[in-house]
Amino acid sequence: MIDLGISKIALIGAVALIVIGPEKLPRVARTVGTLLGKAQRYVADVKQEVSRSMELDELKKMKENVEDAARDVEHSLQTSASDFEKSWAETTGSASSGELPGMEVFPEYRHPKKKWRLKQGATPQWYKARSGVRSKAQSGAARVARFRPQPGRKA
Repeated sequence: MIDLGISKIALIGAVALIVIGPEKLPRVARTVGTLLGKAQRYVADVKQEVSRSMELDELKKMKENVEDAARDVEHSLQTSASDFEKSWAETTGSASSGELPGMEVFPEYRHPKKKWRLKQGATPQWYKARSGVRSKAQSGAARVARFRPQPGRKA
């Protein structure tokens, strides 16, 4: 960058004072200062953008490396799994039947309350009313409005 010492700045100030004049010099100095500030901010923004793009490129390269490593691991796992399945089939003598030798196969689990809606519907209304089962759902706001005391009534 430009090397400006105290002597050079004093020389520039003296020339500016002679050329511009003492009345306009403060306004010109403010304008030059604002322009230099804008230029510095612009240069800083460009530097940040360049560094971001460099970091982004590095991250993309890192991502590609990780994806390649993951593909390699997946491929090696698939080959080892297929080798294991082949050796397992040879050892057990069953060609991928899905059962272990000497193991009993149990039926599929079924939940005991499978038909609970039908059973709930078969309960008589008088029993539901006596035992306190709600037959109609009500929102919280509707329940509050239902039990709120009316302004004209006195209880």
